[in-house]
Amino acid sequence: MRPTRLRTVNPTALILAATLPTLLAYSLSPSTTLLNQLLALGLWGGVLLTQQVQTSQAGWGLLPRSAAGLLAMALAVVVAVALLGVSLTALALLPALALLTSGLLVLAGARAGASGQGLTLGRAFALGLLLAGLGGALVSLVQVFLPDWTDAAWIARSGIAGRAVGNIRQPNHLASLLLWGCIAAVWLSESWGRERPALRALLPLLLWLLLFCVVLSASRTGMWFGVALLALWGVLDAALSRQARLSLLITPLLTYASWQFMHWWSAASGHAFGAEARLAEGAGSPSRVAILKNSWALLQQHPWRGVGWGDFNFAWTLTPFPDRPVAFFDHCHNLVMQVLVEMGWPLGLLMLGGLAWLLWLALRAARQARGAVALQRRCALMVVLMIGLHSMLEYPLWYLYFLLPTAFALGLALAAPEGQDLTPSEQDLTPSVMTPAAGTALRQHLLQVAGALMIAGAAFAGWDYLHIVDIYRSGPRMAPLDERIARGQRSLLFSASADYAAATVPAPSRATLDAARRTGHNLIDVRLMIAWAQSLHAVGETDKARYLVQRLREFHSTAAEEWLDECVNWPAHALRPFQCDAPQRSYRYEDFR
Repeated sequence: MRPTRLRTVNPTALILAATLPTLLAYSLSPSTTLLNQLLALGLWGGVLLTQQVQTSQAGWGLLPRSAAGLLAMALAVVVAVALLGVSLTALALLPALALLTSGLLVLAGARAGASGQGLTLGRAFALGLLLAGLGGALVSLVQVFLPDWTDAAWIARSGIAGRAVGNIRQPNHLASLLLWGCIAAVWLSESWGRERPALRALLPLLLWLLLFCVVLSASRTGMWFGVALLALWGVLDAALSRQARLSLLITPLLTYASWQFMHWWSAASGHAFGAEARLAEGAGSPSRVAILKNSWALLQQHPWRGVGWGDFNFAWTLTPFPDRPVAFFDHCHNLVMQVLVEMGWPLGLLMLGGLAWLLWLALRAARQARGAVALQRRCALMVVLMIGLHSMLEYPLWYLYFLLPTAFALGLALAAPEGQDLTPSEQDLTPSVMTPAAGTALRQHLLQVAGALMIAGAAFAGWDYLHIVDIYRSGPRMAPLDERIARGQRSLLFSASADYAAATVPAPSRATLDAARRTGHNLIDVRLMIAWAQSLHAVGETDKARYLVQRLREFHSTAAEEWLDECVNWPAHALRPFQCDAPQRSYRYEDFR
């Protein structure tokens, strides 16, 4: 076969995309991680844009049919949004676009793995994950042992004494980042260790450092489940070297030793050790169990179409649950349940079945591969499985700095490396789906165009977000607050955040009610529920306002006590505040849209 031109990604861009987004500490209110996500979007767009051209004996690219299937599912989600009757606003479309972007990165990962530089690009990706993990470990050590060094510009401050949160400001997310670093350390140790045996000696030390910082995060997901998955990998993967398997098998011991050291240090120094109080609750969390029970009840009430794409918090908050957890959850903390409760059984099972099928294909491909290719496929699959395990207890894939690397890793796991002799079953898994003769110029440059759009989209989103940031700033030269709120409401992507201010700051009116209804699809909290009820009362919908107050009481929030306590010892001859009486009828969450 005559040589053809095969496009693949740039290793340097790949390292930067995997490393930098989770290390950015600088943030702008009201979101603490939006800049990290936009940086991830832009850098992964750069991965697609800066594709290199090289000579290959293969076709235009061995792209797995399964990756195209994932793209089709992402498109189906957008259609499902319309079918489910959810307004196609930014709140609904942004997650759908994120899924489309992840589908493109599956294709990019498959193309990278199918190129002549497949193994080199896999190592570049692993190096980026390891650097991100080591950077997170350094931040963790400073947050726990040298908290005075945190400045929120280079190292984020931890709001939990004795507990590391990383620069992404979430301890469970930090733990997943560190566990990805563990997988990357094994990946690179096995890849480079053949030529440099001394590097293999570093593996136990790297694992200990990363797992020590998992303990500092006090993440039960990381310590109880993530470490167990690493050990299970060591048990099952006979293709790993003896040293790598032993290093993985002792990860529970390394974690236990780290715990004991921190327990001793805390007792000797008098400093807080956040993990002790956290793990006193056990491996589970009562609030997580409660939110899963509530989610199941919602699914039983809405089995066919679900509660609506992105509307879990809206439906859950406005549905009676006397046993609800007191926190305002915007997610049910389980990927499977989240998909089912928002999309319903038919579409939810279709999407989950497709994802399960992709994982099965990746697992089968990893088992059938040999040599260095097998190592790359299995390590990439471990990256996906680790974050998938986390997604059964949290929602990391709702953040682009986890979603996009996961998609790329899935592509690597599914790709057929160039020049490898494939068995018939592998040929079925990874057929060539495009050739230079069949592909138009647009199709050949599809990922580059998508990369440019991702970079432009990240830049535009950052500029658009500044309209929201202005609402939360203060100073003598700032425009009046009502003008800043109005300008924020014209934001193309983040108007819901401005609507929150428009609903909670001015006096109750029809305008504040409309703003509350719009921003309620983003996130409902105590302040919004009070303002929403007051607005309903102001326009004469007092019974609906009382229903909302009834839901507020279920949260037993201290932030609402002062307002609700107005009903205590109210003079008998005076007109009672509206929030003191029960509603005359029941309502559905759809009545508040």
